[in-house]
Amino acid sequence: MWEKQLKRIVLKIGSNALSAGRDGLNGAVLDRLAYVVSAWRRSGVETVLVTSGAVTAGMYRLRLDHRPRDIAGRQALAAIGQGILIEKYSYFFEKYGLICAQILLSRADLVDATHYDAARKTFTRLLGLGAVPIVNENDTVAYEELCFGDNDRLSAQVAGLVPADLLVLLTDVDGLYTADPRRDPSARLIARVDDITAVKARADGAGSAAGTGGMRTKLQAAEIAARCGIGSFFLNGERTEELAGLPAGRIPVGTYFTPAAHSLKGKKRWIAYGALSLGSITVDAGAAAALRDGGKSLLPSGVTGVEGQWERRDAVKILGPDGEEVARGIAELSSDEVAAVRGCRSSEAGRRVPDWPGDEVVHRDNMVIH
Repeated sequence: MWEKQLKRIVLKIGSNALSAGRDGLNGAVLDRLAYVVSAWRRSGVETVLVTSGAVTAGMYRLRLDHRPRDIAGRQALAAIGQGILIEKYSYFFEKYGLICAQILLSRADLVDATHYDAARKTFTRLLGLGAVPIVNENDTVAYEELCFGDNDRLSAQVAGLVPADLLVLLTDVDGLYTADPRRDPSARLIARVDDITAVKARADGAGSAAGTGGMRTKLQAAEIAARCGIGSFFLNGERTEELAGLPAGRIPVGTYFTPAAHSLKGKKRWIAYGALSLGSITVDAGAAAALRDGGKSLLPSGVTGVEGQWERRDAVKILGPDGEEVARGIAELSSDEVAAVRGCRSSEAGRRVPDWPGDEVVHRDNMVIH
């Protein structure tokens, strides 16, 4: 079923599956996770675990009934809960002879290409030492502009970073359905998805399957993983033990999303999902078509607008005339320089910016099409 031999898996579990029990963490669930990861280890498969649960653990320790609505309150609970969370994981994983390593990430850690590479090397070294990285968003310091948004998308970014051969997302249903099974008794489980774009479009409708198990963000995660050349598998968390047989080809009931035929590699993977865009360049319809369908670089003649402030070699979004994102890439010019050459032919643009290293505003080699 898998396009490649499984040597490294990223497994993601959410706070709902972990909650209930002492300190807000379900020991039976943690034990099952440790059992599966140890079974994979015996089969020669490395694991990175992406987990939620720090805020919930902090709530239980302080005996709070409700999550704080303010960011500082949630960050404080995460600071209390992170230690509890990794302590519980360490206890159950050591039962199966496994060593845990806590990694807290924020978008800021992946924005800079050097930091991105450093994070990748840290994961590689930890896995080489036989440790199991336990990853969570660094909620104690992250702020809105530099948040992943949810741990589903965080897990997909980690899968692309390490890189993994498979991303497994645990949910509260058996996988992706043709409709919401809680509302539609005729809903059928979809065992395999080859075109995630079509599925996402259908899932946006009312009463869709995206209404279950946090499915919308999981579909976004599966799309990120697919573009990185990584397959994804959705499974009901109540059947976690069945994952133990994955490396041997024993596939439990769930939904598998195949990787894209043409995946992003290296620098382009970072441009698409690591780099933080500092502004946007709007282009006309002809330039948008040339980028999307013609494999061209962005020239100044196609630029119609500039928004934001950036310097040379910063990441930017490229928007079509309808405001939809066409691509993103690394700008060869600052925002002020792009504004100065907007709509110009290359010869005129060169006179306006004499030290311009080339003719392109964004070179094709430093661009990812959306």
